[in-house]
Amino acid sequence: MSAHAFLRDRTSATVRNKNGASPIALVCEHASNHVPDHLDNLGLPEDKLAEHIAWDPGALSVAEILSDLLDAPLVRANVSRLVLDINREPDHPTSIVTVSETTAIPGNAGISKAERAIRGEAIYKPFHTTLDQLLANRHVASCVVSIHSFTPVYKGVRRPWHVGVLHNEDTQLSAPLIEALRRDRYLVVGDNEPYAPVDGVYHTIERHTVPFGRMGAMIEIRNDLIADYEGQSEWAHRLRRILDEILEP
Repeated sequence: MSAHAFLRDRTSATVRNKNGASPIALVCEHASNHVPDHLDNLGLPEDKLAEHIAWDPGALSVAEILSDLLDAPLVRANVSRLVLDINREPDHPTSIVTVSETTAIPGNAGISKAERAIRGEAIYKPFHTTLDQLLANRHVASCVVSIHSFTPVYKGVRRPWHVGVLHNEDTQLSAPLIEALRRDRYLVVGDNEPYAPVDGVYHTIERHTVPFGRMGAMIEIRNDLIADYEGQSEWAHRLRRILDEILEP
């Protein structure tokens, strides 16, 4: 199968509010739990694709509301991370997993180098090309913010954080974000928690910021807090207030 035919009736990425005036460009890499029909759900029952292993529940809705509030462009993915995680280099061992948390992914077991290459051409390359082009064609200097969600419990261990901000050594955006979030005494805010760049989860931000001198940060919200529209809207409005404050001229 060719890379062109792999996704058939959909593209790897969708751009919302392409001409938004905000200096922020939003990204939601784990927005979708879609698996192409020919992969037969990767051998998983349908209900498994609704779980966090396949996508980041609630993250897209937060990102879309925030896009509207900020007048910011948003690039979202249209394919499940179980097919290929675009937030990893295509040849990274965890870009195509055979086990996610404790769930075996039969459809990813023993795939060939050719199949891996097709997924990279069909999913990774066009997604990042879309984001590259959006950022290159903007009329304002951009910073890149990606929106994710995480589970309250991972492999039986409860996570105390309500939200985490991930960053590399450049903390121009992440430091004031963390400081502002921590002003709410009810929030437990993680600094490079529950993940960190060392875990290989910061690829998109690094790829689209470091070579260009752009600021960036990754925001992880605990998914039980954004399980419905009320929570999604609450978090989007909170982030909008903070980002407006940080980036105020």
